[in-house]
Amino acid sequence: MRTTRLAVAAALAAAVAAGCGSPEPAARQSGSPSAASTPVKLTYWTWAPNMDKIVAVWNQAHPDIQVTVNKQASGDEAAAKFLTAARAGNPPDLMQAEYQHLPSFVAADAVADLKAETEPIRGEFSEGLWGLVTLGTDSVYAVPQDSGPMMLFYRKDLFDKYGIAVPKTWQEYAEAARRVREADPKAYLGTFSSKDPGSFAGLAQQAGAQWWSISGEAWKVSIDDAATTKVADYWGDLVKEGVIDDMPYFTPEWNKALNDGRLLTWPSAVWAPGVLETNAPKAKGKWAVAPLPQWSAGENVTGFWGGSSTAVAAGSKHKEAAAKFAAWLNTDPQAVDLLVKEAAVYPAATKGAAALTGAPGYFSNQPGFWRQASAIAQTARGFTFGPNVSTAYSVFKDAFDKAVQAKAPFSTALRTVQDAVVADMRKAGFTLAQ
Repeated sequence: MRTTRLAVAAALAAAVAAGCGSPEPAARQSGSPSAASTPVKLTYWTWAPNMDKIVAVWNQAHPDIQVTVNKQASGDEAAAKFLTAARAGNPPDLMQAEYQHLPSFVAADAVADLKAETEPIRGEFSEGLWGLVTLGTDSVYAVPQDSGPMMLFYRKDLFDKYGIAVPKTWQEYAEAARRVREADPKAYLGTFSSKDPGSFAGLAQQAGAQWWSISGEAWKVSIDDAATTKVADYWGDLVKEGVIDDMPYFTPEWNKALNDGRLLTWPSAVWAPGVLETNAPKAKGKWAVAPLPQWSAGENVTGFWGGSSTAVAAGSKHKEAAAKFAAWLNTDPQAVDLLVKEAAVYPAATKGAAALTGAPGYFSNQPGFWRQASAIAQTARGFTFGPNVSTAYSVFKDAFDKAVQAKAPFSTALRTVQDAVVADMRKAGFTLAQ
C-alpha cells in the first residue's frame, strides 16, 4: 500500500558532512555487466555543471558500462519531469535527486532500492546524511552526492566600520540589526525572503523543527510546530519593526544591495560563494563566514539548505550497473575530487574534505574557509521530508508573501501552510495521524 511504503520511507533526518573515496560495491553474479559483452548504456539526468567531464573519466575506465549525460533543469521542474518519465515507462537510468523530492519518488515507485548494491559504501557517509536516502532501516533509494550546511555570511569590513561583533545568538543578531539601522538608515543587516522556503526550512531545522513524521502507518504533519513558529515569529517581528528588509533573494534589487554594501549578512549555505561572486563582484574579499547565530547561548547546531543525491530509476533495465556508477561518482577519490573542481559541489561523503583545498576565490581573504565550513557541517541537522514538499513550498511563497506585504504575523502564514499540506495529503489518499 502507498501509505505502508511511505511509512517505511519516513526516517528522513539530516545532518551534513564532507567526504570522499571508498571501494565500489561488488556486483552480484546475476545480470552483472561484462567487458566481453555488449556495453551497458546508461542515461544520467543531472543539472550539475561539467558532469560530462566527470562521466568521461568513468567511461574511459569502464568500457563495459557507458554513461551518457543528459543536462536537465533543477528543482521542482526536474522532479516533475522525472516522475512524468517514470509513469510513462521511459525514465533515465540515473537521476540527480534533491533530498526533499525522494519521498515523492518513493511514493510513486519511481526509484529502486539499492540496499544490496550500496552496502559496501555505507560507512562513507554520516548517519544523518545516510538517513536522507535510506528512508527507513531496510531501504536505500539513492547515494548522497552533495549537501548544503548553512552558515552566516557577513561583510567583515562593514561590521568593523559599525563596531558590530559577529552575532553568536539570534537575539544578538536582532540587536545588531537595530544598530545598523541607527548607523545607516539606508542599510540593513539582512533580509527575509518569502520566495525561498528552502532557506526557511534550514533555519527551522536548526531550531529543532520536525515537519513530517510517521505514527504507525500514518503521516503526522507538524509544519507549524513550536520550533518553526519561533523562527517565523522572530523574522516576522523584525520585518514588522523595520530593522530587517523584506526583499527576496536572487533578485536585481538584492544583487544591488549586496554589491553596494547596503545588505550586510546572508544566512545561506556552503554554496553561497559562487552566488556572491556572480551577484556582488565589487565586494570580493570583503565577506567572511561564521556559524549561524544560535537560539540559546552555547549551542552549536545548524540546518541545511539544498543538497542532492544520485538515484537509480525503478524502471531501469540495468540497476546493478547504474548503482555501480552512482557509488563511484560519490565515493571514488578521483570522482569526488572532480565533483569539487568541475561540478563545484560540496561532497557528501565523510572524507571529502581532502578534496577541498585553498579557499573559494571570492573568499581569498579567509584561507581557512573550507576548514571552517567542514566544522560547521558536522553540526548540521534536518528533519523528515514528506511526500508533498512541492505543495508546502508553493503555499509558503504565497502565504508568506502576503504576510510580508501586510506586516501580518508570520505564524499565521505558517498555519496556512500547515492546513494546505494536510488537506493536500488527505486528498491524495494518505492516512494522517490525529
